[in-house]
Amino acid sequence: MPLFDTTLLLLLEGYAWLPARWRETQGEMVHTRLMGRRAVVLRGPDAARFFYDDNHVQRAPALPEPIKSTLLGHGAVHTLDQAAHRARKGMFMSLMTPRSVAALVDETTAAWDEAVATWPDRGHVVLFDEAARVITRGVCRWAGIPLTEEETGPLAADLVAMVDGFGSPGPRHWRARDARRRREAWLAALVEDMRRGTLRAPGTSALAVAARHREPGGELLAPRIAAVELLNLVRPTVAVSWFLSFAAHALHCWPVTRVRLSEDTDGTYAEAFAHEVRRFYPFAPFVAGKAVTDLTWKGEPIRADWLVLLDVWGQNHDPALWPNPCAFDPRRFIGREIGPYDLIPQGGGDPAEGHRCPGEPVVVGLLEALAPRLARLDYSVPEQDLTVSPYRIPARVASGFVLRPAGARPAGTAPRETEPSEGEPRESGGARRRRPSVHPL
Repeated sequence: MPLFDTTLLLLLEGYAWLPARWRETQGEMVHTRLMGRRAVVLRGPDAARFFYDDNHVQRAPALPEPIKSTLLGHGAVHTLDQAAHRARKGMFMSLMTPRSVAALVDETTAAWDEAVATWPDRGHVVLFDEAARVITRGVCRWAGIPLTEEETGPLAADLVAMVDGFGSPGPRHWRARDARRRREAWLAALVEDMRRGTLRAPGTSALAVAARHREPGGELLAPRIAAVELLNLVRPTVAVSWFLSFAAHALHCWPVTRVRLSEDTDGTYAEAFAHEVRRFYPFAPFVAGKAVTDLTWKGEPIRADWLVLLDVWGQNHDPALWPNPCAFDPRRFIGREIGPYDLIPQGGGDPAEGHRCPGEPVVVGLLEALAPRLARLDYSVPEQDLTVSPYRIPARVASGFVLRPAGARPAGTAPRETEPSEGEPRESGGARRRRPSVHPL
């Protein structure tokens, strides 16, 4: 039977595209065509281990031009494989030490506290937009990138646009391309200023490290490539805005989590909450690579040059891995050791050796720090559209999550509302509400 190209269905169905393909298959992998190429889809921890083996699948040849021109940048570390990838990845890993991650989290939480102090004077706050500005301010301070208050909003908007436009054609995509061109030029100029000595930054800062990084042959990175890699530090950090608005969505739909997060004294629940937000809410539906040779997966052939897709969404909601996967329940991560190929919203395997995102500790650290602060705030949630559409990639809370602040609650106190159990969404007053539309698949 001939395989039909399902690219248009992907654009129309979003996160529902792969669940529909799995329902149509009887085997251990999905066979389809995507962007005119033969493709297979795998899922599960064993599949993730298979996918992230460079001897099986290479990521760089499968990256489409639209993603390079919006999300990642041409010449980025993501476009490299094997030795070249490991050498460039070393620059990122040098900036992702526990001490450096802690410093980034500290800068961002300081920026958050500064911003929250101004919220009571405002009629309402769109959390997604405010989080983007706060995180932009914090990560640029950490990275040594000079940024005035007036520049923060436009930069945050550009960084959000790069993420928001990678998964869709049309206006969002072209805004993302424009934003990337603008910010690559801006950061390339800063790199050149660093090398000329007309701009100074701490020697351990991301700006200084990128400016002096040398490739295996000894040559400095071209200024534009250094700018691309700086954006690949800053842009995914600002993308935590998505997860923070998802965190607010979870706190609203499952108020017991807000109580437990507010009362968390040792960070155990905060860490579990961060992992559950990343597992439960949709972000990257899949990752793709190209088979480097003829392969076999569970007895089925995969030919060289076929696209190989790893079903991230499907794995993060696999009942074999996560019992009752459509319930939001952070307790599933308390006392559980997470294998390197189990929870894969930022990739699988060893970040030092493979394609797992080296900034994953930043995402978790920021959520661990900011979600409890959000839980302890005194605010109300006005009527708004809290839909998380499965047809939009990347998904987001439709309203951006609007809140009306009543002033910051003193540290260590919890909201008054209590709930008997997790997993069942309720209104703030205790009435049962319709399950949020994030799992219709």
